Amino acid sequence: MPGLSMSDRLVVLQYAINKYDSEKMLKEKLKDVLSSKEIERGIDTLLGTQKVRRLGAEGLQNNVSHTGDLPEVPENLKSVVDSL
Repeated sequence: MPGLSMSDRLVVLQYAINKYDSEKMLKEKLKDVLSSKEIERGIDTLLGTQKVRRLGAEGLQNNVSHTGDLPEVPENLKSVVDSL
């Protein structure tokens, strides 16, 4: 989805990770919203900032014990997050 800031992409990714814990499923569901490169870059950023953690080879999980709750969804992203 063109026009999304990096911050917006990370919010979408966190909510998608909350719903789909498999990285493969996550990429499949987000392919219409973000490019595969944007998804990879976002996952790497979330892992690096410890907002997300890996569970095995394919699993991802929001690290709410470390970062608290998921971020607030901005109005412009509500339809994207709801469609996940």
